[in-house]
Amino acid sequence: MKRIIKFIPDFITSMNLVCGIVGVVFTFKGRFDIAFPLMLAAAVFDFCDGLAARALDAYSDLGRELDSLCDMVSFGVLPSVMLYQLMRICTYSESVLCYVPLFIAVFSGLRLAKFNVDERQHENFLGMATPIGAILCGSLAYFVAYEPDSFLSAWASGLVFIPLLSVILCALLVCEIPMFSMKFKRGQDKVLLRKRIYFAINVLLIVGIVVALGLNWSLVGLLTSVFYVFMNVVYALFKI
Repeated sequence: MKRIIKFIPDFITSMNLVCGIVGVVFTFKGRFDIAFPLMLAAAVFDFCDGLAARALDAYSDLGRELDSLCDMVSFGVLPSVMLYQLMRICTYSESVLCYVPLFIAVFSGLRLAKFNVDERQHENFLGMATPIGAILCGSLAYFVAYEPDSFLSAWASGLVFIPLLSVILCALLVCEIPMFSMKFKRGQDKVLLRKRIYFAINVLLIVGIVVALGLNWSLVGLLTSVFYVFMNVVYALFKI
């Protein structure tokens, strides 16, 4: 029984990979309505595998490496392909600029490799975590595809917005800006705890506003990820 239990976290992690692979397939079919929810499902599995490992005391080197490999697909390859496909659809072109978003996958790989060997990132992050960037990309692609008359759709129709966003995301993935995680534990620093609680409260406010105004639900992911990055950049600049 114990031998089976220790594989439960790895199974959950593998489901993350399944969601990422299927999401890529549907992205190439232009089905962002399926690809983005699959990305969110991958994020849920990514969160739950850590919970399962802690609850079952089933940590392993294999699990850590598997987690990074799965994240590479679900939060590296999938978002970069989504922006690539979105740009092709919006601009009706095969410009070389359409390939710029694919660099997100490259920098996600660098980010994940750095995370695995960086002893400073056990509790929090240096640089943007791949799931945050992925959700930003996925929610943007979903929103633009299903709200064609929005201002974001107008921006995405140009040859500058998506490549510029991609470059910014690549920089955030490998930068040294401290960014807090949402791992709540006993005995944590009170300042860090307040930051997490403040962020959680604002996420609830974003959800409430989106629901109250009847906006597209994908804006929750887009606004939340943008707000998270903005918060951490401000904290870093003012050394809060």
